Amino acid sequence: MQFPGRRRKLNTNSVQGELYEHLLQFYGQPPIENISLTEFETLAVERLKLLKTVENVGISHVKVSEEYKKKLDSEFKNLNFPNKEVDDRIVQSEYDKRRKDHISHFILRLAYCQTEDLRRWFIQQEVDIFRYRFNDLKPKHKLEFLHRNDLQYGTIGAEEKQTLMDKLVNSSYAGSGTKVEDQDIYKVPFQDALDLVRTRKVYLKAGYVYIPHQDIVTIVLNDFRTRLSKAMALTARSLPIVHSDERLQPLLSHLSHAYVGQDYSIQKNVGKISLDQIDSLSGKSFPLCMRQLHQSLREHHHLRHGGRMQYGLFLKGIGLSLEQALQFWRSEFIRGKVDADKFDKQYAYSIRHMFGKEGRRADYTPYSCMKVILSNMPSQGDYHGCPFRHSDPELLKQKLQFYKVSPSGISQILELVKGMHYQLACQKYFELTHNVEDANFSLNHPNQYFIESQRLLGGGGKDLKREVETPQKTKPAAAAPELTAKDVPEIMEDLDSFFQDA
Repeated sequence: MQFPGRRRKLNTNSVQGELYEHLLQFYGQPPIENISLTEFETLAVERLKLLKTVENVGISHVKVSEEYKKKLDSEFKNLNFPNKEVDDRIVQSEYDKRRKDHISHFILRLAYCQTEDLRRWFIQQEVDIFRYRFNDLKPKHKLEFLHRNDLQYGTIGAEEKQTLMDKLVNSSYAGSGTKVEDQDIYKVPFQDALDLVRTRKVYLKAGYVYIPHQDIVTIVLNDFRTRLSKAMALTARSLPIVHSDERLQPLLSHLSHAYVGQDYSIQKNVGKISLDQIDSLSGKSFPLCMRQLHQSLREHHHLRHGGRMQYGLFLKGIGLSLEQALQFWRSEFIRGKVDADKFDKQYAYSIRHMFGKEGRRADYTPYSCMKVILSNMPSQGDYHGCPFRHSDPELLKQKLQFYKVSPSGISQILELVKGMHYQLACQKYFELTHNVEDANFSLNHPNQYFIESQRLLGGGGKDLKREVETPQKTKPAAAAPELTAKDVPEIMEDLDSFFQDA
Protein backbone atom coordinates (compact mmCIF):
# COMPACT_ATOMS: atom_id res chain seq x y z
CA MET A 1 0.00 0.00 0.00
CA GLN A 2 1.26 3.46 -0.89
CA PHE A 3 0.79 6.49 1.33
CA PRO A 4 0.71 9.82 -0.51
CA GLY A 5 3.26 12.29 0.74
CA ARG A 6 5.45 9.71 2.50
CA ARG A 7 9.15 10.26 1.69
CA ARG A 8 11.11 7.04 2.09
CA LYS A 9 14.71 7.51 3.19
CA LEU A 10 17.39 5.26 1.80
CA ASN A 11 19.95 2.99 3.30
CA THR A 12 23.26 4.33 1.96
CA ASN A 13 25.48 1.58 3.35
CA SER A 14 25.91 0.05 -0.11
CA VAL A 15 28.65 1.22 -2.48
CA GLN A 16 26.12 2.81 -4.82
CA GLY A 17 24.20 4.30 -1.91
CA GLU A 18 27.32 6.00 -0.59
CA LEU A 19 28.13 7.30 -4.07
CA TYR A 20 24.69 8.83 -4.58
CA GLU A 21 24.61 10.27 -1.08
CA HIS A 22 26.30 13.37 -2.49
CA LEU A 23 25.12 15.56 -5.35
CA LEU A 24 28.53 16.40 -6.78
CA GLN A 25 31.16 13.92 -7.90
CA PHE A 26 34.14 13.62 -10.22
CA TYR A 27 32.63 10.53 -11.87
CA GLY A 28 35.67 8.51 -10.88
CA GLN A 29 33.76 5.31 -10.15
CA PRO A 30 31.82 3.75 -13.02
CA PRO A 31 28.39 2.17 -12.49
CA ILE A 32 28.44 -1.47 -11.39
CA GLU A 33 24.79 -2.43 -11.83
CA ASN A 34 23.09 -4.11 -14.78
CA ILE A 35 20.58 -2.17 -16.86
CA SER A 36 18.48 -3.05 -19.90
CA LEU A 37 19.32 -1.85 -23.39
CA THR A 38 16.10 0.17 -23.37
CA GLU A 39 17.13 2.02 -20.21
CA PHE A 40 20.66 2.39 -21.62
CA GLU A 41 19.34 4.26 -24.66
CA THR A 42 16.77 6.25 -22.67
CA LEU A 43 19.33 7.50 -20.16
CA ALA A 44 21.74 8.42 -22.94
CA VAL A 45 19.14 10.47 -24.81
CA GLU A 46 18.08 12.24 -21.60
CA ARG A 47 21.70 13.18 -20.89
CA LEU A 48 22.13 14.41 -24.43
CA LYS A 49 19.09 16.65 -24.03
CA LEU A 50 20.63 18.05 -20.85
CA LEU A 51 23.98 18.79 -22.50
CA LYS A 52 22.29 20.48 -25.46
CA THR A 53 20.24 22.59 -23.06
CA VAL A 54 23.31 23.58 -21.05
CA GLU A 55 25.09 24.62 -24.25
CA ASN A 56 22.18 26.76 -25.44
CA VAL A 57 21.64 28.45 -22.06
CA GLY A 58 25.38 29.10 -21.75
CA ILE A 59 25.43 30.98 -25.04
CA SER A 60 22.28 32.97 -24.29
CA HIS A 61 23.25 34.03 -20.75
CA VAL A 62 26.38 34.94 -18.80
CA LYS A 63 27.39 31.71 -17.09
CA VAL A 64 27.74 33.13 -13.59
CA SER A 65 24.68 35.38 -13.75
CA GLU A 66 21.55 34.94 -11.70
CA GLU A 67 19.50 34.68 -14.88
CA TYR A 68 21.70 31.79 -16.07
CA LYS A 69 21.26 29.99 -12.76
CA LYS A 70 17.48 30.44 -12.74
CA LYS A 71 17.21 29.16 -16.29
CA LEU A 72 19.26 26.05 -15.50
CA ASP A 73 17.32 25.48 -12.28
CA SER A 74 14.18 25.26 -14.38
CA GLU A 75 15.74 23.08 -17.08
CA PHE A 76 17.26 20.60 -14.62
CA LYS A 77 13.89 20.27 -12.95
CA ASN A 78 12.10 19.71 -16.27
CA LEU A 79 14.61 17.07 -17.34
CA ASN A 80 14.57 15.43 -13.90
CA PHE A 81 18.30 15.77 -13.18
CA PRO A 82 19.67 16.65 -9.71
CA ASN A 83 20.85 20.18 -9.05
CA LYS A 84 20.46 20.82 -5.32
CA GLU A 85 22.36 19.35 -2.37
CA VAL A 86 20.25 18.26 0.61
CA ASP A 87 21.19 18.49 4.28
CA ASP A 88 19.56 15.25 5.37
CA ARG A 89 19.48 11.75 3.92
CA ILE A 90 18.11 11.65 0.42
CA VAL A 91 14.74 10.20 -0.48
CA GLN A 92 14.01 7.77 -3.30
CA SER A 93 13.18 10.42 -5.92
CA GLU A 94 16.48 12.24 -5.35
CA TYR A 95 18.40 8.95 -5.37
CA ASP A 96 16.86 8.09 -8.74
CA LYS A 97 17.91 11.45 -10.17
CA ARG A 98 21.50 10.97 -9.00
CA ARG A 99 21.60 7.43 -10.32
CA LYS A 100 20.34 8.72 -13.67
CA ASP A 101 22.99 11.46 -13.66
CA HIS A 102 25.79 9.01 -12.88
CA ILE A 103 24.93 6.26 -15.36
CA SER A 104 24.01 8.61 -18.21
CA HIS A 105 27.34 10.43 -17.86
CA PHE A 106 29.28 7.22 -18.39
CA ILE A 107 27.14 6.14 -21.33
CA LEU A 108 27.82 9.38 -23.18
CA ARG A 109 31.50 9.05 -22.36
CA LEU A 110 31.47 5.96 -24.55
CA ALA A 111 29.65 7.76 -27.36
CA TYR A 112 31.63 11.01 -27.25
CA CYS A 113 35.19 9.75 -26.80
CA GLN A 114 35.46 8.71 -30.46
CA THR A 115 36.84 11.94 -31.96
CA GLU A 116 38.60 15.05 -30.72
CA ASP A 117 35.67 17.31 -31.63
CA LEU A 118 33.21 15.11 -29.77
CA ARG A 119 35.45 14.89 -26.71
CA ARG A 120 35.97 18.66 -26.61
CA TRP A 121 32.24 19.37 -26.85
CA PHE A 122 31.31 16.78 -24.22
CA ILE A 123 33.94 17.96 -21.74
CA GLN A 124 32.89 21.61 -22.09
CA GLN A 125 29.24 20.88 -21.33
CA GLU A 126 30.12 18.63 -18.38
CA VAL A 127 32.41 21.34 -16.99
CA ASP A 128 29.55 23.85 -17.23
CA ILE A 129 27.25 21.46 -15.37
CA PHE A 130 29.87 20.95 -12.67
CA ARG A 131 30.42 24.71 -12.28
CA TYR A 132 26.70 25.36 -11.97
CA ARG A 133 26.28 22.68 -9.31
CA PHE A 134 29.40 23.60 -7.35
CA ASN A 135 28.54 27.29 -7.25
CA ASP A 136 25.10 26.43 -5.91
CA LEU A 137 26.50 24.43 -2.97
CA LYS A 138 26.48 25.87 0.51
CA PRO A 139 29.95 26.64 1.92
CA LYS A 140 29.88 23.60 4.22
CA HIS A 141 29.01 21.34 1.29
CA LYS A 142 31.85 22.82 -0.76
CA LEU A 143 34.32 22.07 2.02
CA GLU A 144 32.88 18.60 2.39
CA PHE A 145 33.36 17.97 -1.33
CA LEU A 146 36.97 19.18 -1.26
CA HIS A 147 37.85 16.98 1.70
CA ARG A 148 35.98 13.95 0.34
CA ASN A 149 38.01 14.14 -2.88
CA ASP A 150 41.37 14.79 -1.20
CA LEU A 151 41.61 18.30 -2.62
CA GLN A 152 43.67 19.57 0.27
CA TYR A 153 44.79 22.84 -1.24
CA GLY A 154 47.24 24.55 1.07
CA THR A 155 46.03 27.56 3.02
CA ILE A 156 48.35 30.29 4.23
CA GLY A 157 48.82 31.01 7.90
CA ALA A 158 47.43 33.98 9.82
CA GLU A 159 50.80 35.74 9.90
CA GLU A 160 51.32 35.53 6.14
CA LYS A 161 47.72 36.56 5.55
CA GLN A 162 48.16 39.64 7.71
CA THR A 163 51.36 40.56 5.89
CA LEU A 164 49.63 40.33 2.52
CA MET A 165 46.27 41.72 3.64
CA ASP A 166 46.40 44.93 1.57
CA LYS A 167 47.40 43.02 -1.55
CA LEU A 168 44.69 40.41 -0.99
CA VAL A 169 41.98 43.02 -0.47
CA ASN A 170 42.96 45.01 -3.56
CA SER A 171 43.14 41.92 -5.78
CA SER A 172 40.00 40.21 -4.54
CA TYR A 173 36.31 40.74 -5.30
CA ALA A 174 35.57 39.75 -1.72
CA GLY A 175 35.01 43.36 -0.67
CA SER A 176 36.32 44.60 2.67
CA GLY A 177 39.39 43.51 4.57
CA THR A 178 37.17 41.88 7.16
CA LYS A 179 35.72 39.55 4.55
CA VAL A 180 39.13 38.55 3.27
CA GLU A 181 40.39 38.06 6.78
CA ASP A 182 37.53 35.70 7.59
CA GLN A 183 38.20 33.50 4.58
CA ASP A 184 40.71 30.76 4.02
CA ILE A 185 43.28 31.89 1.46
CA TYR A 186 44.73 29.17 -0.76
CA LYS A 187 48.25 29.36 -2.17
CA VAL A 188 48.25 27.66 -5.56
CA PRO A 189 50.73 27.52 -8.48
CA PHE A 190 49.63 30.17 -10.97
CA GLN A 191 49.37 27.70 -13.88
CA ASP A 192 46.50 26.00 -12.03
CA ALA A 193 44.51 29.24 -11.94
CA LEU A 194 45.09 30.88 -15.31
CA ASP A 195 41.46 32.01 -15.60
CA LEU A 196 41.76 33.97 -12.36
CA VAL A 197 45.12 35.41 -13.36
CA ARG A 198 43.77 36.43 -16.77
CA THR A 199 40.89 38.35 -15.19
CA ARG A 200 43.14 39.81 -12.44
CA LYS A 201 40.98 38.42 -9.65
CA VAL A 202 43.86 37.14 -7.51
CA TYR A 203 47.17 38.30 -6.11
CA LEU A 204 50.17 36.85 -7.95
CA LYS A 205 53.59 36.56 -6.32
CA ALA A 206 56.65 34.44 -7.11
CA GLY A 207 54.75 32.00 -9.27
CA TYR A 208 51.88 31.48 -6.83
CA VAL A 209 48.39 32.95 -6.65
CA TYR A 210 46.46 33.61 -3.46
CA ILE A 211 42.85 32.59 -3.88
CA PRO A 212 39.97 33.39 -1.51
CA HIS A 213 37.80 30.40 -0.72
CA GLN A 214 34.93 31.87 -2.73
CA ASP A 215 36.97 31.60 -5.95
CA ILE A 216 38.26 28.10 -5.39
CA VAL A 217 35.72 26.84 -7.95
CA THR A 218 38.18 27.75 -10.70
CA ILE A 219 40.79 25.36 -9.32
CA VAL A 220 38.26 22.61 -8.77
CA LEU A 221 37.02 23.02 -12.35
CA ASN A 222 40.55 22.67 -13.71
CA ASP A 223 40.94 19.49 -11.68
CA PHE A 224 37.61 18.17 -12.96
CA ARG A 225 38.48 19.01 -16.57
CA THR A 226 41.88 17.31 -16.30
CA ARG A 227 40.41 14.16 -14.76
CA LEU A 228 37.63 13.96 -17.30
CA SER A 229 39.99 14.54 -20.22
CA LYS A 230 42.23 11.69 -19.06
CA ALA A 231 39.20 9.47 -18.50
CA MET A 232 37.93 10.17 -22.02
CA ALA A 233 41.31 9.18 -23.47
CA LEU A 234 41.25 5.92 -21.52
CA THR A 235 37.68 5.27 -22.60
CA ALA A 236 38.67 5.73 -26.25
CA ARG A 237 41.26 2.98 -25.85
CA SER A 238 38.57 0.55 -24.71
CA LEU A 239 36.27 1.25 -27.66
CA PRO A 240 37.38 -1.78 -29.73
CA ILE A 241 36.26 -4.04 -26.89
CA VAL A 242 32.97 -2.20 -26.48
CA HIS A 243 32.30 -2.19 -30.22
CA SER A 244 32.74 -5.95 -30.32
CA ASP A 245 29.39 -6.15 -28.51
CA GLU A 246 26.86 -6.10 -31.33
CA ARG A 247 24.17 -4.88 -28.94
CA LEU A 248 26.01 -1.69 -27.99
CA GLN A 249 27.96 -0.80 -31.11
CA PRO A 250 24.98 0.54 -33.16
CA LEU A 251 23.67 2.56 -30.22
CA LEU A 252 27.03 4.16 -29.46
CA SER A 253 27.80 4.84 -33.10
CA HIS A 254 24.63 6.86 -33.52
CA LEU A 255 24.38 8.50 -30.11
CA SER A 256 27.10 11.00 -30.99
CA HIS A 257 24.86 12.50 -33.67
CA ALA A 258 21.50 11.43 -32.31
CA TYR A 259 18.68 13.88 -32.88
CA VAL A 260 16.47 14.41 -29.83
CA GLY A 261 13.83 16.65 -31.35
CA GLN A 262 10.83 16.41 -33.65
CA ASP A 263 10.74 13.81 -36.43
CA TYR A 264 10.26 15.42 -39.85
CA SER A 265 9.99 12.20 -41.86
CA ILE A 266 6.22 11.84 -41.50
CA GLN A 267 4.45 14.78 -43.11
CA LYS A 268 0.81 15.53 -43.87
CA ASN A 269 1.72 18.51 -46.04
CA VAL A 270 2.98 16.40 -48.97
CA GLY A 271 2.41 18.24 -52.23
CA LYS A 272 1.80 21.65 -50.63
CA ILE A 273 5.15 22.86 -51.97
CA SER A 274 5.20 23.31 -55.74
CA LEU A 275 8.32 22.95 -57.84
CA ASP A 276 8.21 26.53 -59.07
CA GLN A 277 8.40 27.73 -55.42
CA ILE A 278 11.72 26.08 -54.63
CA ASP A 279 13.98 28.79 -56.06
CA SER A 280 12.15 31.48 -54.13
CA LEU A 281 11.99 29.46 -50.92
CA SER A 282 15.70 28.65 -51.07
CA GLY A 283 16.56 32.33 -50.81
CA LYS A 284 14.06 33.12 -48.07
CA SER A 285 13.57 30.03 -45.90
CA PHE A 286 16.34 27.49 -46.51
CA PRO A 287 19.15 27.18 -43.96
CA LEU A 288 22.57 27.95 -45.34
CA CYS A 289 23.47 24.27 -45.83
CA MET A 290 20.42 23.65 -48.05
CA ARG A 291 20.71 27.00 -49.80
CA GLN A 292 24.26 26.04 -50.73
CA LEU A 293 23.15 22.65 -52.06
CA HIS A 294 20.31 24.16 -54.08
CA GLN A 295 22.55 26.79 -55.64
CA SER A 296 25.17 24.17 -56.52
CA LEU A 297 22.55 21.92 -58.08
CA ARG A 298 21.25 24.78 -60.24
CA GLU A 299 24.78 25.72 -61.31
CA HIS A 300 26.22 22.27 -62.01
CA HIS A 301 23.01 20.27 -62.67
CA HIS A 302 24.34 17.49 -60.49
CA LEU A 303 25.06 16.64 -56.87
CA ARG A 304 27.22 13.86 -55.64
CA HIS A 305 26.05 11.17 -53.24
CA GLY A 306 26.34 13.11 -49.97
CA GLY A 307 24.60 16.17 -51.38
CA ARG A 308 21.73 14.17 -52.90
CA MET A 309 21.09 12.39 -49.60
CA GLN A 310 21.16 15.57 -47.52
CA TYR A 311 19.17 17.75 -49.90
CA GLY A 312 16.78 15.07 -51.12
CA LEU A 313 15.60 14.16 -47.64
CA PHE A 314 15.27 17.85 -46.73
CA LEU A 315 13.01 18.48 -49.74
CA LYS A 316 10.97 15.45 -48.82
CA GLY A 317 10.65 16.86 -45.30
CA ILE A 318 9.34 20.25 -46.45
CA GLY A 319 6.57 18.59 -48.45
CA LEU A 320 7.81 17.47 -51.87
CA SER A 321 5.88 14.40 -53.02
CA LEU A 322 7.56 11.42 -54.67
CA GLU A 323 6.25 12.46 -58.08
CA GLN A 324 7.51 16.01 -57.57
CA ALA A 325 10.90 14.75 -56.40
CA LEU A 326 11.32 12.53 -59.46
CA GLN A 327 10.37 15.44 -61.72
CA PHE A 328 12.66 17.87 -59.86
CA TRP A 329 15.78 15.69 -59.95
CA ARG A 330 15.17 14.44 -63.51
CA SER A 331 14.68 17.92 -64.95
CA GLU A 332 17.85 19.18 -63.29
CA PHE A 333 20.08 16.20 -64.08
CA ILE A 334 19.17 16.06 -67.77
CA ARG A 335 20.34 19.67 -68.10
CA GLY A 336 23.80 18.35 -67.30
CA LYS A 337 25.53 15.19 -68.45
CA VAL A 338 22.78 12.72 -67.52
CA ASP A 339 20.14 11.91 -70.13
CA ALA A 340 16.60 10.83 -69.23
CA ASP A 341 17.25 7.13 -69.85
CA LYS A 342 20.36 7.11 -67.64
CA PHE A 343 18.49 8.96 -64.90
CA ASP A 344 15.65 6.41 -64.90
CA LYS A 345 18.12 3.53 -64.71
CA GLN A 346 20.58 4.88 -62.15
CA TYR A 347 18.79 7.47 -60.01
CA ALA A 348 14.99 7.03 -60.03
CA TYR A 349 15.08 3.84 -57.98
CA SER A 350 17.08 5.51 -55.23
CA ILE A 351 14.57 8.36 -54.97
CA ARG A 352 11.66 5.94 -54.69
CA HIS A 353 13.68 4.01 -52.12
CA MET A 354 14.16 7.20 -50.06
CA PHE A 355 10.39 7.69 -50.01
CA GLY A 356 9.83 4.15 -48.76
CA LYS A 357 8.50 2.77 -52.06
CA GLU A 358 11.33 0.33 -52.74
CA GLY A 359 13.55 -2.08 -50.82
CA ARG A 360 12.76 -2.16 -47.11
CA ARG A 361 10.05 0.48 -47.59
CA ALA A 362 11.36 2.53 -44.67
CA ASP A 363 10.30 6.15 -44.26
CA TYR A 364 13.74 7.76 -44.04
CA THR A 365 14.32 10.76 -41.82
CA PRO A 366 15.67 14.12 -43.03
CA TYR A 367 19.09 14.80 -41.59
CA SER A 368 19.25 16.70 -38.31
CA CYS A 369 21.79 19.46 -37.69
CA MET A 370 23.94 17.12 -35.64
CA LYS A 371 24.05 14.51 -38.39
CA VAL A 372 24.95 17.16 -40.97
CA ILE A 373 27.66 18.62 -38.73
CA LEU A 374 29.20 15.22 -38.03
CA SER A 375 28.97 13.96 -41.61
CA ASN A 376 32.10 13.14 -43.58
CA MET A 377 34.17 16.17 -44.48
CA PRO A 378 33.21 17.35 -48.00
CA SER A 379 35.95 16.85 -50.55
CA GLN A 380 36.51 18.78 -53.78
CA GLY A 381 33.30 18.74 -55.80
CA ASP A 382 31.13 18.06 -52.74
CA TYR A 383 28.62 20.57 -51.40
CA HIS A 384 27.04 18.68 -48.52
CA GLY A 385 27.75 19.20 -44.82
CA CYS A 386 27.41 22.25 -42.61
CA PRO A 387 28.93 25.50 -43.99
CA PHE A 388 29.57 26.69 -40.44
CA ARG A 389 31.44 23.49 -39.59
CA HIS A 390 33.09 22.51 -42.86
CA SER A 391 33.84 25.81 -44.62
CA ASP A 392 37.05 27.76 -44.28
CA PRO A 393 36.25 30.88 -42.19
CA GLU A 394 37.30 33.23 -44.99
CA LEU A 395 35.13 31.40 -47.54
CA LEU A 396 32.25 31.42 -45.08
CA LYS A 397 32.71 35.16 -44.62
CA GLN A 398 32.59 35.71 -48.39
CA LYS A 399 29.45 33.61 -48.66
CA LEU A 400 27.72 35.56 -45.90
CA GLN A 401 28.71 38.82 -47.55
CA PHE A 402 27.23 37.58 -50.83
CA TYR A 403 23.98 36.86 -49.00
CA LYS A 404 23.90 40.46 -47.66
CA VAL A 405 24.64 39.67 -44.02
CA SER A 406 25.86 42.80 -42.21
CA PRO A 407 29.54 43.07 -41.17
CA SER A 408 28.60 43.06 -37.48
CA GLY A 409 26.39 40.01 -38.05
CA ILE A 410 29.21 38.21 -39.84
CA SER A 411 31.51 38.93 -36.89
CA GLN A 412 28.96 37.45 -34.48
CA ILE A 413 28.57 34.34 -36.62
CA LEU A 414 32.31 33.81 -37.00
CA GLU A 415 32.78 34.19 -33.25
CA LEU A 416 30.24 31.41 -32.65
CA VAL A 417 31.94 29.27 -35.28
CA LYS A 418 35.29 29.85 -33.58
CA GLY A 419 33.75 28.51 -30.37
CA MET A 420 32.42 25.47 -32.30
CA HIS A 421 28.80 26.51 -31.69
CA TYR A 422 27.74 25.66 -35.22
CA GLN A 423 23.99 25.33 -34.61
CA LEU A 424 23.97 28.62 -32.73
CA ALA A 425 25.83 30.22 -35.64
CA CYS A 426 23.09 28.99 -37.95
CA GLN A 427 20.47 30.33 -35.56
CA LYS A 428 22.21 33.71 -35.59
CA TYR A 429 22.15 33.55 -39.41
CA PHE A 430 18.38 32.95 -39.14
CA GLU A 431 17.95 36.00 -36.89
CA LEU A 432 20.02 38.24 -39.13
CA THR A 433 18.33 37.19 -42.37
CA HIS A 434 14.85 37.43 -40.84
CA ASN A 435 15.46 40.70 -38.96
CA VAL A 436 14.55 39.36 -35.52
CA GLU A 437 16.53 39.88 -32.32
CA ASP A 438 15.64 36.53 -30.80
CA ALA A 439 14.58 33.50 -32.85
CA ASN A 440 12.81 32.19 -29.73
CA PHE A 441 13.64 28.55 -30.51
CA SER A 442 16.66 26.26 -30.28
CA LEU A 443 17.70 25.21 -33.76
CA ASN A 444 18.33 21.48 -34.12
CA HIS A 445 17.10 20.62 -37.61
CA PRO A 446 17.21 22.14 -41.12
CA ASN A 447 13.50 21.40 -41.56
CA GLN A 448 12.80 23.20 -38.30
CA TYR A 449 14.62 26.21 -39.75
CA PHE A 450 12.35 26.12 -42.81
CA ILE A 451 9.14 25.85 -40.79
CA GLU A 452 10.11 28.66 -38.41
CA SER A 453 11.06 30.84 -41.37
CA GLN A 454 7.75 30.24 -43.08
CA ARG A 455 5.91 30.96 -39.86
CA LEU A 456 7.65 34.33 -39.55
CA LEU A 457 7.17 35.19 -43.22
CA GLY A 458 3.53 34.16 -43.21
CA GLY A 459 4.09 31.46 -45.79
CA GLY A 460 2.02 28.75 -44.21
CA GLY A 461 4.65 27.58 -41.77
CA LYS A 462 2.12 27.62 -38.93
CA ASP A 463 -0.01 25.05 -40.73
CA LEU A 464 3.02 22.93 -41.59
CA LYS A 465 4.24 23.01 -38.01
CA ARG A 466 0.87 22.02 -36.62
CA GLU A 467 0.53 19.10 -39.00
CA VAL A 468 3.94 17.57 -38.43
CA GLU A 469 4.03 17.96 -34.66
CA THR A 470 2.75 14.54 -33.77
CA PRO A 471 4.33 12.71 -30.83
CA GLN A 472 7.27 10.62 -31.96
CA LYS A 473 9.63 8.39 -30.11
CA THR A 474 13.10 9.92 -30.07
CA LYS A 475 15.62 7.98 -32.12
CA PRO A 476 18.90 8.40 -33.95
CA ALA A 477 18.74 10.38 -37.16
CA ALA A 478 18.25 8.46 -40.42
CA ALA A 479 16.64 5.49 -38.71
CA ALA A 480 13.25 4.31 -39.88
CA PRO A 481 10.59 4.83 -37.21
CA GLU A 482 9.76 1.16 -36.86
CA LEU A 483 13.35 -0.07 -36.77
CA THR A 484 15.73 -0.74 -33.89
CA ALA A 485 19.17 0.77 -33.46
CA LYS A 486 20.69 -2.57 -34.45
CA ASP A 487 19.22 -2.21 -37.93
CA VAL A 488 20.48 1.31 -38.58
CA PRO A 489 23.96 0.68 -40.06
CA GLU A 490 22.70 -2.09 -42.34
CA ILE A 491 19.77 -0.03 -43.55
CA MET A 492 21.85 3.07 -44.22
CA GLU A 493 24.40 1.01 -46.10
CA ASP A 494 21.55 -0.42 -48.16
CA LEU A 495 20.20 3.04 -48.96
CA ASP A 496 23.61 4.54 -49.59
CA SER A 497 24.43 1.88 -52.17
CA PHE A 498 21.56 3.10 -54.35
CA PHE A 499 22.90 6.66 -54.29
CA GLN A 500 26.45 5.90 -55.36
CA ASP A 501 27.59 7.51 -58.59
CA ALA A 502 27.96 5.17 -61.53
